[in-house]
Amino acid sequence: MTSEQQYIDLYRECREQICAHSTDVLNAVRDEAFNSFERLGFPSRKVERYKYTTIDKLFEPNYGLNINRLEVPVDPYKAFRCDVPNLSTSLYFIVNDQFRQSLQPKENLPEGIEVTSLAEYAKAHPEFVAQHYARLAKSDEDGITALNTMLAQDGLLVHVKRNVVVDKTVQVINILRSDVAMMVNRRVLIVMEEGANAKFLFCDHAADDQQFLTTQVIEAYVGANASLDLYCMEETHYKNTRISNVYVEQQRDSRFNHNVITLHNGVTRNRLDVQLKGEGAECWCNGCVIADKTQHVDNNTLIDHQVSHCTSHELYKYVLNDKATGAFAGRVLVRHGAQHTVSEEVNQNLCATKTARMYTQPMLEIYADDVKCSHGSTVGQLNDAALFYMRQRGISEKEAKLLLEFAFINEVIDNIQLEPLRDRLHYLVEKRFRGELSKCEGCKLCK
Repeated sequence: MTSEQQYIDLYRECREQICAHSTDVLNAVRDEAFNSFERLGFPSRKVERYKYTTIDKLFEPNYGLNINRLEVPVDPYKAFRCDVPNLSTSLYFIVNDQFRQSLQPKENLPEGIEVTSLAEYAKAHPEFVAQHYARLAKSDEDGITALNTMLAQDGLLVHVKRNVVVDKTVQVINILRSDVAMMVNRRVLIVMEEGANAKFLFCDHAADDQQFLTTQVIEAYVGANASLDLYCMEETHYKNTRISNVYVEQQRDSRFNHNVITLHNGVTRNRLDVQLKGEGAECWCNGCVIADKTQHVDNNTLIDHQVSHCTSHELYKYVLNDKATGAFAGRVLVRHGAQHTVSEEVNQNLCATKTARMYTQPMLEIYADDVKCSHGSTVGQLNDAALFYMRQRGISEKEAKLLLEFAFINEVIDNIQLEPLRDRLHYLVEKRFRGELSKCEGCKLCK
């Protein structure tokens, strides 16, 4: 049996149960997504955007699925370990792929923002959700997106209405919890209307020593003159496989800031597609990866400049130790007529051991003649001269290596706009380089 066939058989056998525990809007596109998955299957390495990760092997284990939406027992407040001191947030929890309505924050967000269950919001506002759901994330173009769309039953809905400014950061904790190997299919829909402004921090954690497979699809609409900051931090364990596809559409004079931080994982594959559809739109895309042992992290980006006078900046940095594998493939597409585009793409990588491997492929595809675009990548090892200089001044070899690695990765962390989060990451990254799991004090998850 192929990896695809078990999911095809699962859907055919459990379609009625899947639909019964979801809602009409999500169900309306489910069969179409199934047909696309049946045709596409899992992308192979022959597919350009998946050439560095063998996808079908990741889906071979026999994972469980919570199709009947049984509530998983967990007290996230006792098991909460990504608390960032001095960062006042509105805190929400998703356990596996279920939004916990009972755990909404006590303090109220300003009028004009909704943070709630995608399925429940779709029941109350079906036309609004149908207008946005599965529109950017096209199932007929990507097998992973198709699989997620055909199996996802709930997720997170964020709706920020016109000209609403949310001062407090919205923090969403994704907790993986199970007594058996578990597959989770999570959906996130973010709609920022014209002039809206908000910041979101998504944190992924695993509460149990089990194999987890997470597929996640995020669709984000950033309206004219709106601003969206999206921080995504993964701090799971080596048995976790995470495949996340993020699709973003930006309108005139909008701003999008995306930071993806991988501190601890097993296998991670992040895809980011940004469409700049309105003049004056700007995006900043930053990535920070620290990997060791046999961990694998693959970041793949597409910045699509569709109109003139738009700006994009990309900076991804990796520090790889032991037998870790990293990959970065970034494509900047400047379409016909997208004059006065400004784009900068940088990928810098440090292989701290001879057995670490890094694959990098920055790309520019330009069909306009009045643009300012640059791209570049570097792969290197620790500077022997700098190590020798530090050793001569009484610093141990281990400490000298740590200081060089920390200095290398700091450029990405310093780009983070949330000062308390930036300070906390400096602390977590240092602990990570020292070989620790970056646990916060009082952690209940990893004891």
